[in-house]
Amino acid sequence: MNMAFKPASLSIRILERDDANELARIDAFVHAAPEGTPFHRPAWLQAVSKSCGHEWRYLLAEDSGGQLRGVLPLNLIHSALFGRALTSSGFAVGGGILADNDQAVQLLAEEAWRLARRGSFPSVELRGGPVPDGPWQCKEDVYAGFVTELADDAESQLLAIPRKQRAEIRKGLKNDLTVRIGTTRQDRDDHYAVYAESVRNLGTPVFPQALFDAVLDAFGTAADILTVLCDGAPVASVLSLYHRGTVMPYWGGGTWDARRVRANEIMYYELMNHARERGCTSFDFGRSKYGTGAFSFKKNWGFEPRPLSYATRTADGVDARDVNPMSPKYRMQVALWQQLPLWFANRLGPLIARGLG
Repeated sequence: MNMAFKPASLSIRILERDDANELARIDAFVHAAPEGTPFHRPAWLQAVSKSCGHEWRYLLAEDSGGQLRGVLPLNLIHSALFGRALTSSGFAVGGGILADNDQAVQLLAEEAWRLARRGSFPSVELRGGPVPDGPWQCKEDVYAGFVTELADDAESQLLAIPRKQRAEIRKGLKNDLTVRIGTTRQDRDDHYAVYAESVRNLGTPVFPQALFDAVLDAFGTAADILTVLCDGAPVASVLSLYHRGTVMPYWGGGTWDARRVRANEIMYYELMNHARERGCTSFDFGRSKYGTGAFSFKKNWGFEPRPLSYATRTADGVDARDVNPMSPKYRMQVALWQQLPLWFANRLGPLIARGLG
C-alpha cells in the first residue's frame, strides 16, 4: 500500500451527531481526495439513515494539529432477515476507508472493529478502498467497476462506442422517444415506477422510494433523474450522482417495452451527453458481477472492467452476510419474486430491501 506519508501521531474520534461544521469539514475532505466517492459524503450516510432507519457514524483520523487524515463512514445495519453489520457505506457500491496514509487506514480499521464488538455487530463490511492488514477477508474476483472518459461532443461519443452497440443506439434514435431530466415529483414517481418494475423482473425487492427521495434531497444539484418516454409513457429511467467531474448512473432500469424501442441504450447515451453539458469528463457505469448480463452489457459499450476490492471482517465462527441476489442460495426466491404481481412486489419489497444495507 503506497500512501503519501506517515504522520508522527494520529488519533481516532467517533462522530455520531449532526454537527454542521464537522460534516462540512468531512465533505471538504472527501471532495479533495482523489479516491473520494459520493458514498463517503455525509449526504449519502444521512440519506440512508433518514430513509431506512439505519444509524450512522463517522470514524475520523486526525493528526496532532487536528487535521483530517482519514475518514470511515459507517451505517449500522440491523435486519432480522440478513443480519447485522457495520457497513461502509449502506446501499452503496463504494465507500470504505478514505485516508492519505497507511497509519490512518490501519487505525480506522481497528476502531471500526472495536465499535462492532461493543455494539455486538458480527461483521464489518468495507466496500472499496484500501484493504487493512490483519484478519480481513478480501474479495477481488466478484465485482468489477466500469469507468471511461467522455468524448468531446455527441457525435464523437457515438463513434467511441463499439460498432454493434452503436447500431443499437442508432435504432433507438430513430424511434419516437423523448428525454426528460429533473427532480420534480413527477420525475421521482416515474423513475420509481420504472425502476420497481425493472428489479421485480430481475427477481429482487425494490428499495423504499423514501431512499431515492432522501438521496435526491441531500445531494441537491449533484443528483438528477433522466427518463426516456415513448408516446408519453416512461419506459426507462435512471437516477444519477455527480462527483468530481464524474457522472454515475446509479439506480436505473427499464420496462419490458424498453427493449423494443432501445430505450435503455438511449438513456445511457443521452446521459453521457447531458453529463458532458454539466461539465463532466468521465462516466462511471458502476459495478457488476463477473459473468452476469449487466457485466456483458457494459463491456459492449467499450468499458474495460476493473476489479473491485471488498474487505470483510467477521467474529470467530461467523460467516459474512450474503446479500448478493445472484447467490445460489437465493435462486428459488428470485424465481418466485419474478412471478409476483407488481403491486404486491412494490408493497412487500421495501420492507425486505431496507434490511439489505
